[in-house]
Parts: sequence; structure tokens; C-alpha cells
Amino acid sequence: MRAARLIRLVLLLQSRRSMTAGELAAELEVSERTIVRDVAALSEAGVPVYADRGRVGGYRLVGGYRTRLTGLGRDEAEALFLSGVPSALRDMGLGDTASAARLKVSAALLPELRDAERSAAQRFHLDAPHWWQAPETPDALPSVAEAVWGEWRMSAAYRRGDGSTVTRSWEPHGLVLKAGAWYLAARPVGGDGHRIYRVSRFSDVTVEGEHFARDPDFDLSAFWAEQAAAFARAILRDTVRLRLSENGADRLRHHTDRVAAREALAGAEGPDERGWVTVTLAVESTDVAYEQLLALGPEVEVLRPAALRTRLARAAAALAALYADDPGGAGGCR
Repeated sequence: MRAARLIRLVLLLQSRRSMTAGELAAELEVSERTIVRDVAALSEAGVPVYADRGRVGGYRLVGGYRTRLTGLGRDEAEALFLSGVPSALRDMGLGDTASAARLKVSAALLPELRDAERSAAQRFHLDAPHWWQAPETPDALPSVAEAVWGEWRMSAAYRRGDGSTVTRSWEPHGLVLKAGAWYLAARPVGGDGHRIYRVSRFSDVTVEGEHFARDPDFDLSAFWAEQAAAFARAILRDTVRLRLSENGADRLRHHTDRVAAREALAGAEGPDERGWVTVTLAVESTDVAYEQLLALGPEVEVLRPAALRTRLARAAAALAALYADDPGGAGGCR
């Protein structure tokens, strides 16, 4: 523990021109007395730590005691600091490791590049969850992440979509953070092929003391893209026939599945004399389509199925009746 703290102390002094005992104590979460003892230990070990006395004094390294990454340019250094997502690393239990790595890189950069981390943070921030949705941080995530990074087999209980639970072992190949939810790409031990599991459904995770042979051809990014596309296709079980105004066609992708909207518009018929086009749209169900298409209001007309057309017609009639009232009357808005 102390050895790690001494290394961090040296790296802090390499990354900054000078730091007071109070600043070092705050960074390392120890007392100033501990900092004084640590500096004395470093000096005894031959690390050239020098103490400047006075009101603006502090500790600094002398004699060019640093290693520099002279091959990095500013754009490369800034891109390097964008390579980690702090909240995701923290959720996986890698926050301290990532912080130490950033500190090492910062300490090794040329002086004129040391503001790269602050510069990058001011220009880019990733907020993964949807609006009005709390981010998901499953209790099992740190253990699952440990198994992924170490290429260890893991055993756990997994709750299926139907509510049943299975207990088995997996070979975890990769983690994906999608819209605030964590997913694991893993191969069941004794099973065939890789599958996607939601990490929040794991419980009683045990990282086994046995390495597995990672599939050298496994590409996490490509696998996820393929699985996501297959999932999107699988849930779009029904189709509806629509007429869309120009405005409705422009807004369709914002209220329905984007891929389905793009494919529907690519095969559109028309436009007719009013500028409307006719399309066939893949949807999850007519109930979902009702909620989605209702948002387009008078910019869409459902041709079939008849039941959906009737349902939207009733909603339109109810709206027309509501707004037909005199707003100054008893039933209107005041």
C-alpha cells in the first residue's frame, strides 16, 4: 500500500512543477505528516525530492528526474485521454487503475503537452444513459469485469427473461455499455458459440481460478453490431401500410425504428399529387405502432391493417371533439 502511494507521489511531482504538502495530502488522501514521512523515505531511496521553504514553497523534483513520451503530438495526447470513459471504468472497479495510468502518461509528457487531459475533458464528455433514466450499475459488474480482463472462467446464477434462473459457467469475452446498461458477450462452458447476457441479471458471481482459451477470431465490436442488428430485426414482427406527407416522412425515423424507417422510405411509392408517399413499415406490434404513429398526427394516414386505421381514426375524432369546444366555455381551458 505504501509503495503504491510513494509511486503516485513521485508521478504527481513529475506531472506538476511543484506541490505543497497539503496538495499532495489531498491528492493521496493522507495526512500532511504522512507526506513528510513519505518524502523523507523517497530522499533516502535516492529520489531527488527538494523542499522549497516559505509561503509559496512546496516539493519538487530536481535533476531532470522524469521519463518523457517525446513521440506524442498534442492531437495524439488529447485522443489518448479520451480513450477511457471514467464512469464506466469506475463501475467496473478500474477507476484507481485508470487514474494511475492517466497520471503516469501526464507525468511522462513534455511540459507543453501536460494540459492535454484538461483540454480533452473540456471538449468531450460521454453521457451514456437515456434521458430520465438512471444509469445501471449492477452489483455483479466488478466481478464480471475481473473475469473478462483476466480471461478467467466465471460461474454465476443468471435470471432469464421468463423469470427462471440457471447456474452455470461461462468464458467471458467482452463487456458492452449500451444506453446505460451493461451486457456481457460470453461463451457457455460446454456450449456452442457466443451469446449476449445482461449483467444486471447475474448474481452470485464467482471468478474461477482457471483460465480459458480466448477465441482469437472473436471481434467484440463486430459481434455486438451483428447481434444488435439481429435483435432489431427479430422484434419487428408486423408491418403497416402508410401514407406520409413530406413532413411525416422526415419525422418517421424519430418516432419509429430508425433502420425500419430508412428501409421503408427507400422503397416508397410516389409522391402523389399532394406530395405524399406510400410505404410499408416494419413494426414491433400494432399496439406499439399506434403509440408511435399517433405522434405524427395529421402527417400520416394508416391504410392497413384496418384495426389500426380504425383505432387512430377514433383517436383523431376524440381530439377533434375535444378541441371543438369553445375555450371560454365550461369544458374548455381558461
